[in-house]
Amino acid sequence: AQLYEFLGIISTKPETVGDSLKPHQSSVMVCGGGNAGQVATCLFGAQRKITALSLSSGERWAQAVQEAGSMSCMFEGTDKVVQSVPDLITADPSAVKHCNIVFMTVPSPYHEQYLTALEPHVREGTVFAVMPGGSGCDFLFKKVMGEKVEKLGLVVFDALPWACRVKEFGKTSTMLGIKDITGVAVMLAKGMLKSQVLSELQGLLGQKPAILDAPNIMSISLANPGQVIHPGVMYGRWHNWDGQPLTEKPLFYQGVDDFTATVLEGMSSEILEICKALNSLPHKDENDQARYVKSLMGWYMSSYSSQIADTSNLCRAMNTNAAYEGLCHPVKDADGGYIPDFQHRYLSEDVPTGLCFSRGVAELLGLKTPVIDKVLYWCQDQLKREFLTISGKMAGTDIKMSRAPQAYGVTKRAQLYEFLGIISTKPQQLSSQMWAAADFESMQVRMTRLRDGSAATRHPNDRIHPWKEILNLVYSAQASSLYMQ
Repeated sequence: AQLYEFLGIISTKPETVGDSLKPHQSSVMVCGGGNAGQVATCLFGAQRKITALSLSSGERWAQAVQEAGSMSCMFEGTDKVVQSVPDLITADPSAVKHCNIVFMTVPSPYHEQYLTALEPHVREGTVFAVMPGGSGCDFLFKKVMGEKVEKLGLVVFDALPWACRVKEFGKTSTMLGIKDITGVAVMLAKGMLKSQVLSELQGLLGQKPAILDAPNIMSISLANPGQVIHPGVMYGRWHNWDGQPLTEKPLFYQGVDDFTATVLEGMSSEILEICKALNSLPHKDENDQARYVKSLMGWYMSSYSSQIADTSNLCRAMNTNAAYEGLCHPVKDADGGYIPDFQHRYLSEDVPTGLCFSRGVAELLGLKTPVIDKVLYWCQDQLKREFLTISGKMAGTDIKMSRAPQAYGVTKRAQLYEFLGIISTKPQQLSSQMWAAADFESMQVRMTRLRDGSAATRHPNDRIHPWKEILNLVYSAQASSLYMQ
C-alpha cells in the first residue's frame, strides 16, 4: 500500500477525497428531466443508487414512474432493454447532500439555475460531471460555488454521450445511438486522482463512449462546434432575408452554400488563432489545446468521415453528410408559410454560452476577429441582446447573460492568465545570483519597491538588477509586458 501511495496509483487516504469515489459505492444525482436526464437516470439506476432532480417537473416525473413501476430504455435496432427504479425523484436540491457524483444534463442556459440551487447543500468531495459543458463552464462553476470550489471536482464533457429521445415521459425512452468517444476535461480538488475519477465515470457510461482525456477545460470550450456551426449557418441563410414567409422549410446543413461555408471557415480560423495565442504562453503543464481543437473541416472528418460522400471542401462535406439527411432550419408557421425562429437554441444558447466566450477570450488576448464580430452583431440583433458593443468591446448591457470571461469580472489579460494558471513562475527561471539574493516569495515585494522607485525602501541587493530586468528573469517577455502595463 505504501508503494502504491508513493507511485500515486492508489490513494490510501480516502479522507482527502471524502467518500466521493469509493468504487461501486457512489450515490449519483442526475440533474434534468429531459431526454438525456431520463436516459441517464434509467441507465445509471441499474448500477448505482440514483437520485433524479428536476426543479420544474420532479413531482410529475415521480408520479409517472410510480404508475409504470419502473423506467425502461430501449436500444434502437436491438432487443436490448434496460430497466431500473430510481431511489428518489425530487424537485428538492437538498437531496444532493447524500450524493457523491452529480451529472448535469440540462441545457447550458440552465446550468447556473441548478448549480445555484445545489450550492448550499453540496458536500466536500462531490464531483460534478457536466454533459455537455458548453464554453466557459469552469468560469460559471467557480462563480457559483465560491470558496467551496477548492474542495469539489468538475468534469466537463464536450458533448452528450448519446443521441436519445423520451418516448413516454417518466416511463420509456429510446437510445438512438452512442458515440464511440467523448472528450472530457477535469478540474479536481487536492487529493482527487484524475484516473480514479475518470474510471468511475467510465464505469457508469459503460464500454461506449470511451472517455478521451482533453488537455484542459479551455480546450473543451474552444472546441465547441455548435458555437460556429449554428450561429454561422443561421447568419449565412438569413442575414439578407427580406422578411417574407417561405413556402418550404430550408435545409439546415444540406442547404449550406459557398458563402456560408466561407463564413464558417473564417470563424473556425479565428478560434484556431486564439488557440495559437494561448499555446504561445508559458503553461504550468505542457498540454497543448491545439492538438484537441480542430478546424471545422477537421472536426467533420473526425466525427462523420464514414457518412460524408464528398470531402472535397467544407460546403460539400456538410451537403453530403448522411447524418444530416433532411434536417431543416428552425422555423415558425406564419401566413401559410414559414419564417425563421431566431429564439431557437441555435442562437439563444450557442451565442451567449458559446460564441461569446471565444470572442471574449480573443479580446483579452488582443486578437481581432472580424468574421466572428460580423456574425455576433447580427445574432445579437435577432436575439434583441447586446453582448458586443458598437465600439467592439465585450461589455454590452447583456454581457452578464453570457459565458464570456468578462461576465465574471475577467476584463484584463492578467486576470485571464491568473484564472487559467498559465503564467509560469517557476524558480528555475531565475538566475542563480538572484535566487541567492532572495527567495521567490519576496521577489514580488522587491519588484514593487523597484517599480515605485523609492530609494529609502530598496533592498541592498536591488541594485544588482534594474526592475525591468528582474521582471524579464521572472516572467516571460509577454507576461512582463503585461505587468508593466
